[in-house]
Amino acid sequence: MDRTSPDIHSTDSEQIEARSAGSPPVDTRERTGTLDGPSHDDAHNPATAVPDPIADSTRPGAAFRGLAGPRAEKAVSLALQGGGSHGAFTWGVLDALIEDGRVAFEAVTGASAGAMNAVVLVDGWLAGGPDGARTALEKFWREASLDADLRPSQQSWINGLFNFWKGNPFAEAWMKALNPGPYATNPFNFNPLRDALEHTVDFDRLRASDTANVFVSATNVWTGKLAVFERDCLTVDHLMASACLPTVFQAVEIDGVPYWDGGYLGNPALYPLHGSSTRDILLVQINPVERRETPRSASDIQDRLNEITFNANLMRELRSIDFVHGLIDEGGQGQVPGLERVFLHRIDGTDSLDNYAASSRIDARWRMIERLRDKGRAAAKAWLAEGYDEVGVRCTLDLKKAYQ
Repeated sequence: MDRTSPDIHSTDSEQIEARSAGSPPVDTRERTGTLDGPSHDDAHNPATAVPDPIADSTRPGAAFRGLAGPRAEKAVSLALQGGGSHGAFTWGVLDALIEDGRVAFEAVTGASAGAMNAVVLVDGWLAGGPDGARTALEKFWREASLDADLRPSQQSWINGLFNFWKGNPFAEAWMKALNPGPYATNPFNFNPLRDALEHTVDFDRLRASDTANVFVSATNVWTGKLAVFERDCLTVDHLMASACLPTVFQAVEIDGVPYWDGGYLGNPALYPLHGSSTRDILLVQINPVERRETPRSASDIQDRLNEITFNANLMRELRSIDFVHGLIDEGGQGQVPGLERVFLHRIDGTDSLDNYAASSRIDARWRMIERLRDKGRAAAKAWLAEGYDEVGVRCTLDLKKAYQ
């Protein structure tokens, strides 16, 4: 099933004032069912909704429905950004967190590569516990890489070809001029990620399980709204939709409705996590928010536009959470039942990825993926050393600094 975000008709303050006057609150757990046509009711407004009451359950107990190893002490929900091959950084983060073992995962939300990491993580855990999850993530990224199974001579040829196309402005301009779109250049809609997912994930097992929920974002091409699909309905098509860059791949149809990459409207979507029992959300962010240089070439300008676009709705949700925190600080809990703080934490890959242009997200060479994985592992270990003790205690992400 999916959740579809509606149009925004009022400001945060107007919504709060309306509720204070007696209007019914938004049901953040409303579900819209499967999509069977182009017209869908709005299910939830991520910009103005406030969380349901959340139980204080930082420590996973016997009734915990999630991914918890034998050493797990605290639970979080994961929010995983997408970003092409840069998602290998997130693989490294997850690998280090699982290896450490102190953090359990109650739910995971993601878009594009973040959604793929989420699904592979959960299904791998179902198959073989923590070690199974680590093995599945490595298997997926090896299969998704361009050259993992090539001989050294073939790898050298691939590297030279990639560097020629990405480093030659005349070649790039020629390719753009000759590219009439994916329906002409990729008529059979070939996508190697489909095979990698089908070889790694047992979707029947994933849908039937009673475990951590998974929320996969996609963009409805017809309505221009965000759709969030949940674990109990996921197929490989939902993952393909979440990672469908419309300039490269044909739109993915689900129940007759076309979808594009979820990163345009939810990268990742945080609002589905408000129903979790844990109030801690760990965001793994891999798209740089700031770059202290002005792009001048057409390709650099497009790269920067992509980064801004794929961060925009996350910034909006962070602003909304900060707004709710402000209401709580002003005593708003007594006027609006259900207001609760969300403890946001972030493993920020933007510093590690500053030297990588947005266009490098299409670089799927294994040596690139390994390098990003190692950076993710290092970032996760640094967060565990500096921020783990604050889980369940306070919000460690400076929200105003993050979105202003």
